[in-house]
Amino acid sequence: MDFELTDEQEQMRQEVRRFGENEVLPHAKEYDVEEKYPHDIVDKAAEMSLTGMSIPVEYGGAGYSPLDNMIVAEELFSIDPGIGFCILASGFGCEAIMEFGTDEQKEEYLPDVAKGDAVSGAAISEPHAGSDVSSISTRAEKDGDEWIINGNKMWISNGTVGDFFVVLCQTDPDADGRYNGFSQIIVESDRDGFQADKITGKLGIRASDTAELIFDDVRVPEENLVGTQGMGFLQQMQFFDATRTGVAAQGVGIAKGAAERALEYAQEREQFGRPIGEFQAIQHKLADMHTKIEAARMLTYKSAWSVENTDGQITKLASMAKEYASRIAVDVANEAVQIHGGSGYVNDFDVERFYRDAKITQIYEGTTEIQKNIIARELQGKGF
Repeated sequence: MDFELTDEQEQMRQEVRRFGENEVLPHAKEYDVEEKYPHDIVDKAAEMSLTGMSIPVEYGGAGYSPLDNMIVAEELFSIDPGIGFCILASGFGCEAIMEFGTDEQKEEYLPDVAKGDAVSGAAISEPHAGSDVSSISTRAEKDGDEWIINGNKMWISNGTVGDFFVVLCQTDPDADGRYNGFSQIIVESDRDGFQADKITGKLGIRASDTAELIFDDVRVPEENLVGTQGMGFLQQMQFFDATRTGVAAQGVGIAKGAAERALEYAQEREQFGRPIGEFQAIQHKLADMHTKIEAARMLTYKSAWSVENTDGQITKLASMAKEYASRIAVDVANEAVQIHGGSGYVNDFDVERFYRDAKITQIYEGTTEIQKNIIARELQGKGF
């Protein structure tokens, strides 16, 4: 059992760290306050293949492994979760095309995302269907050689900046079984009847673009169907195993970034004539924070290994990693603010932003409560 990163992975980690410190950190506060999508930084990230990490080399991507992706996510989120999310999510939805798409779909959509010439998204949640994915009502009906799509999606990342979206729709509402009758369909954002309304005022990751999508008789050709008609829900569940592991890495990164800043502050801030890091109460906080981070990292890395090796535990491990790492992100960011005292309550220091950014990891890609349900069902061999 080898716990060391390879030389290539360590070099990649250091390069991403330098990129974050030089290109992301100086602008993090600006994009957070203004709730502005960092087009220029995402373009620079594309030059390092960070927008196409998972995309195979033959389609212009980096072809990184799941563990490689987790290492990059951790480093970017330790610098700034908001901009880090924009970079990592620039190819959101492409996983479905890579796994289930036709050769023609891969050739048409993947290279532009890998090069940074396009941004994609996955449109799943709806105003009345968040955790309960099987209750979505967006409908796609066949009309000759086209699909006509009607409905709306909520909380969609890259909503107003995306060039295309992989949309989960009802294609056969009368199908037998709760999980049948759904399909994934690619919808380009320049189609007639498509509308994206930006959502502002978010608690955290404010640089990321989030929107409500409206589909009003949007027509797309039948070849935009991804994979097998009626299998969209099952495809989506497989997609979650990888993305939940990714959220776990985000949580580890947030915790790492907050802990690094807390340690630095504790060594510099003086009270009663000495640095506060010399007081046992602060030392215990720092010790607990770093211990929790290491435990979350190991669970996340094991989940990433399971994704790569199609291990039978992947669904359970992904939910375990996501639930635990997101909880640690919130706990550690909270303690980092506490160590900063009053200074941590204002945006002069990064920990205030990390504290706000941490919470979303307990919500998107399945809430904490949903993850616990999944873990319990997997332990009993009942699946979803």
